Amino acid sequence: MERLGTGIGWRPEIAGDVERMPGIDWVEVVAENVCPGHLPESLLRLRERGVTVVPHGVALGLGGAERPDAGRLEALAERATALRSPLVTEHIAFVRAGGPLSVSPRLEAGHLLPVPRTRDALDVLCENVRIAQDALPVPLAVENIAALFSWPGEEMSEGQFLYDLADRTGVRLLIDVANLHTNHVNRGEDPAKALAELPLEAIAYVHVAGGVERDGVWHDSHAHPVPRPVLDILTDLASRVSPPGVLLERDEDFPEPGELERELTAVREAVEKGAITRSTAQAKSSGSVREAGSCEPARQRVALAQTAVLSSLVAGTPVPEGFDRVRMAVQARALAAKRADVVAKVAPELPVMLGERYRAVFLAHARKRPMTGGYRQDALDFVEQLLLVSGQRGWQHGQLPLRELREWWLERSGPGPRSRRPAVRLARATRRALLRR
Repeated sequence: MERLGTGIGWRPEIAGDVERMPGIDWVEVVAENVCPGHLPESLLRLRERGVTVVPHGVALGLGGAERPDAGRLEALAERATALRSPLVTEHIAFVRAGGPLSVSPRLEAGHLLPVPRTRDALDVLCENVRIAQDALPVPLAVENIAALFSWPGEEMSEGQFLYDLADRTGVRLLIDVANLHTNHVNRGEDPAKALAELPLEAIAYVHVAGGVERDGVWHDSHAHPVPRPVLDILTDLASRVSPPGVLLERDEDFPEPGELERELTAVREAVEKGAITRSTAQAKSSGSVREAGSCEPARQRVALAQTAVLSSLVAGTPVPEGFDRVRMAVQARALAAKRADVVAKVAPELPVMLGERYRAVFLAHARKRPMTGGYRQDALDFVEQLLLVSGQRGWQHGQLPLRELREWWLERSGPGPRSRRPAVRLARATRRALLRR
């Protein structure tokens, strides 16, 4: 495996700072946030300097019941080629559910949700990983995620699940030590036990990030400094194996460059501390490879279970039996809050038009209407619903800016920018009249 060194997550908000930081060997970019034909100038400059760029996908849903979408795989492959990356990474998670396998409407989580650690889920995940490996031009590594809730009736620990996945598919592992800490706080899982069970030789690189604890629940925010327990887990990992790369993630509330550099120094020191105590002897273990068979029955069982969970989180259906209702409520609120935050980023005009009312109005919308497409479509659906109900009720703190919302929706809901031709303008006026009814 290629030695990556020390890296940081590249984000547009800190692009200039990253370019000027000393000791940055590589960066990671969210795959869905870059276009292969129009790469940001900052990334191009970094690449020209010899800095490795790795695309990190968030929307593939390898842990979902359905096979990976061919279009999403093609897009991920295009980004790997455009960035000349040595590998691509994704998550062990499901992000959508419903559809033909469960004979129910499709639902989008808008976030990474944990896969049940069962034989059925492992069978499905292994087949999905193999499909992705065949479609990608470079090796794939998959990441363990943070979770706010646990599935009842799980059959394996996280370490065992990851070991079997790597053993059966040959996939590399992206180990997020911050997520191991999250699962320790939220699910009582021992990070040391998970590390002891991992196939250390399969590690591609390591993520380190900060979070925050609220009311006994750890939120993997990527918006806070890296806490000492996460650095201690990194030291434990480095005492067992020399990680090919370690990367600091930060997605929001970006601090001054000096603070990010101090965090990178703390990361390097944690790795060096582990290296001092690393034993040269490695524990030897062997895993059993299950023969590949028909995965369809497992896919259907996983589809039904994931659809029931996601529906309870985003559509208000009852929480499935065996789940912690309090934790599920926390997850549901977190998903709705993330929807509001991301829609505000992809459609920044909406918070401007709605002002302080935006968040309350959107969360009220989210409680009644689950997301069924991407975030841009979610923004359109949100405004469309506001326009549809505007004639049925007033607004207790003053009227909504209906004219501005209507113009915004009409401008963006079509396949292209609005034409100025008379015939098209007449059709547009007709649509506006229909919306007023």
